[in-house]
Amino acid sequence: MIELPEAIVLGQQINDALAGKTVKNVFDATSINKFVFFNGDPLAYGKLLSGRRIISAKGSGIFADIRFDNEITLSICDGIKPLYGTDISSAPQKYQLLMVFDDNSFLAFGVAMYGGLFAYRGKLENDYHEKSFNRVSPISGNFTRDYFEDCLETEKGILTLKAFLATGQRFPGIGNGVLQDILFKAGLHPKRRLGGLTGKEKDELYNSVVNVLSEMVAKGGRDTNVDLFGNKGGYRTILSKDTYSKPCPRCGGKMEKENHMGGSIYYCPCCQPLK
Repeated sequence: MIELPEAIVLGQQINDALAGKTVKNVFDATSINKFVFFNGDPLAYGKLLSGRRIISAKGSGIFADIRFDNEITLSICDGIKPLYGTDISSAPQKYQLLMVFDDNSFLAFGVAMYGGLFAYRGKLENDYHEKSFNRVSPISGNFTRDYFEDCLETEKGILTLKAFLATGQRFPGIGNGVLQDILFKAGLHPKRRLGGLTGKEKDELYNSVVNVLSEMVAKGGRDTNVDLFGNKGGYRTILSKDTYSKPCPRCGGKMEKENHMGGSIYYCPCCQPLK
């Protein structure tokens, strides 16, 4: 799923590889997924995007935006998986949308589980898109320890750390995926309550948010996701569905998995005690 590291990396890669290219043809979905959400009629995307030139791309929060001339944007989020290739003959057979450029390269959009693929002129009326680009990013210079403390103070103490960090896009781009390693490295249980955190634990949590996300971005995203060219990210995820059955890398103990707030959480009961 697209979270902050993937959004930033995809935005950078699309900008570097596609800026200046003009859309020659647009092909509608060959494999329709009812859990892909569009802005208006997806059959109208071809008319909107054909002939348009890519100006730039940028990722923030949980979105990556591709900006065309004539004030047109294509925004992707959640499980949308863009794939770029230099020759249309190598394009995948299944996609939700396919754009072919004037040099015969292509950009195909697949999906994992569900996703959003929004083409529009002007502004996208979407609350999560607005938060992704306008709230303070956890890896920006404005995300200070004082700012983080203010965020803690405005929330109820009964809120769990997972709810605080990964819901409502208080912190753009932090979702249930990146959350796991952030809390592991901070030594905090996902179900800990805000009201019980000590000053030192707040410091550890703030530092972990900044450092873990920065490392994920610097290494091209997580190894649980693929980038624009189909390559896995270089950040080796500690806690995920693929790794939680392995011994804890810190103490060697058994990791745990359980359901919390509609999704899985992974943790080491020794290194992340539920106080």
